Formats: sequence, C-alpha cells, structure tokens
Amino acid sequence: MDLTVVAYVIYLLVSLGLTVWVARTLSRNGRVFLADVLHGNEKLADAVNHLLVVGFYLVNLGFIALYLQDDATIADARGVFEALSQKLGVVLLVLGVMHLGNVYALNKFRRRGMMEREQTPPVAPQGYTWAAPAGK
Repeated sequence: MDLTVVAYVIYLLVSLGLTVWVARTLSRNGRVFLADVLHGNEKLADAVNHLLVVGFYLVNLGFIALYLQDDATIADARGVFEALSQKLGVVLLVLGVMHLGNVYALNKFRRRGMMEREQTPPVAPQGYTWAAPAGK
C-alpha cells in the first residue's frame, strides 16, 4: 500500500476525532455560558448551542476535506510523520482560532447583556419631581 494513502487515513481519523472531541467539549461547557448570556433562557441557549456546534462541524470538516490533498509523494515512515505533523498542526490551529472567535463573540454578547442589566434601576421609581417653572 502507498504510504501517502496511509498518511491520508491517519490524518482523517485523527483530525475527525479531534474535531468531534473539541465540539463536544465546547458544547457541554459552553451551554452554561450561553445560558448566562441569554439571561437564563435555557431553551434558547440549547438552540444557539446546537447551531454553533453545527457551524463548527461544517467549517472544520470542510477545512479538513480541503486540506487533505498533498502533492508530495511520501516515501518512508519519516515522511508520513512529517506530513501528519504539518497537516494536524494546521488543523489544531484552525480549531483553536475558531474557538477563540466563538469565545470572543459570546463575551461581547455577555458584556452587552450585563450593561443592559446595569441600566435598569434596582428599585422602581416611587414618584416624580417636577421641574420648577423657568424664572422662579
């Protein structure tokens, strides 16, 4: 069997496994964060969480598929390891950048929500003070 095909198979198995692991970890741990961002609306947090996971899978699986092709011929075991380290390193960097992008966007939403909560007074107004007429 050609070593290039072996490298492709190992690359696909490892990168798909990493993508599934990262997506499940982000989904499980991000749900609590989303519930806070969405003011405790659990149903909406679950829906947004699911949509984020689907988008995460689509982008990463698309990138993995596009990055599969390699023009170099692999001649020995060293070449397999070098090709795999390069490809998996790029996949890990893309996963990390996507994760940081999601956290950044969600943190922006969370801060906006916190600012909106701070805008409302803790106690409802009990009365009004009328301004004095001009000139008095």
